[in-house]
Amino acid sequence: MSTIMLVDDSATILLSISNILTKAGYAVEKASNAAEGLTKFQSGLKIDLLITDLNMPGMNGIEFIKQVRTLPRYKFMPILFLTTESQQSKRLEAKAAGASGWLVKPATADELLGTIKLVIR
Repeated sequence: MSTIMLVDDSATILLSISNILTKAGYAVEKASNAAEGLTKFQSGLKIDLLITDLNMPGMNGIEFIKQVRTLPRYKFMPILFLTTESQQSKRLEAKAAGASGWLVKPATADELLGTIKLVIR
C-alpha cells in the first residue's frame, strides 16, 4: 500500500482528500502546515507521494518542497500541488522547486486519483 502525505492548512480539504485517498486504498499522513509536514518527513516516515497546498501560513508550499527535496530519501518522490492558484508563473516556480504535477482546487476525486496513478510508482 502506498502512503500519501497531505499538507494543507484547510481542515476541510485535509478531511475530504483524506477520505477520497483512504477509500481508494492509500494510507494517508496529514499535516496542517509545512513545518508539521517537514517534521514528519524528517522523522523518517516512508512516504510515496506528497500532495501539498501552495498558500499556507508560515512556510509556503514552494519553500516546503524545496526543503523536502534536500532530504536524500525524498529527492525523487513525486510531489503534487493541490491549490487554488492557476497562474503559469507559479506553476513554473513550483516545477523548478521540484513539483511533479499541479491540480487546481476544487479537483474532482477522478481527477485527483487519475493524476496520482500517473505519478506514483
